[in-house]
Amino acid sequence: MWVYTARRLGLAIVIISVAMAMLFFMIYLVPGDPASIALGPRATPEMKEALRAKMGLDKPVVVQFFNFFVNVLRGDLGVDVWSNRSVSIIVVESLPYTLVLTAVGLGWAILLGVPMGCYSAIRRNTWLDKISGVLSVSAIAVPSFIVALYCLLLFAVEWKVLPAIGAGEQGDYWDQFTHLILPSFAIGLGWVGYLARLVRASMLEIMGENFIRTARAFGLAERTIVYRYALKLAILPTVALMGVGVGNLLSGAVFAEIVFARPGIGKLVYDAVITRNYPVVMGAVLVTTALFVLCTLLADLLAAWLDPRARAAL
Repeated sequence: MWVYTARRLGLAIVIISVAMAMLFFMIYLVPGDPASIALGPRATPEMKEALRAKMGLDKPVVVQFFNFFVNVLRGDLGVDVWSNRSVSIIVVESLPYTLVLTAVGLGWAILLGVPMGCYSAIRRNTWLDKISGVLSVSAIAVPSFIVALYCLLLFAVEWKVLPAIGAGEQGDYWDQFTHLILPSFAIGLGWVGYLARLVRASMLEIMGENFIRTARAFGLAERTIVYRYALKLAILPTVALMGVGVGNLLSGAVFAEIVFARPGIGKLVYDAVITRNYPVVMGAVLVTTALFVLCTLLADLLAAWLDPRARAAL
């Protein structure tokens, strides 16, 4: 297990390093002068040069990349062009909102997807199984921003049962929870379908194993066989998928935060892109990428710990 962990950790470091390089050069290749766009058409050449120097754009590309890489290793993500605040502090202030939204969205997916897939496998080829299949595929097919818009129109505008925008009052946990319901459901609905299909397929495979037939031959109750033995093994592929799921939920949170006007990493990146605030864009995207890699790493390690056969995959 230690060897497997070391290999996965090394692979995660390589992925993050490659992502840093790609992020830097993608930002560099964006057309247009960031200083001219940020300051507007009335800016003087002296003002543009001062802003370029402040952003470090007056140095050669190789020097910019080296400084960026070294600063990230030291935990320095740069300085906001407009407020002169540390980008690290700005990202840390916005990150909890996105993490809570992602966690609740994942909770929706697990709460609805796992029971749906398990019940579909138990009631295979019944009309309930077919309805569950249609609902699962429909949930996968609909983009999260479309779900967010319809949730906003129906529950907040038409029926007025849930709040429309914002993250709720600070200190009022019930108000914050009600503000989480719609955006978390919007980003988690698609993964309800993924988990339901995966759990159903895994359950059908496990239910055909010899040890399940042996358990039935010994007279164990079907409920005990399903929930105590079959589901414990069928859930393993789902654990590995959770790492990828968190990454997709993070990307879906960008649209949800914009639609519902919630603070968070997505809203921060959107505002920074509009103003060409490159240090904030690079810092926020880099932190999000690192979170995605970390979640994938933890999911792989958990799956390997639960099922030793997974360690042979690397």
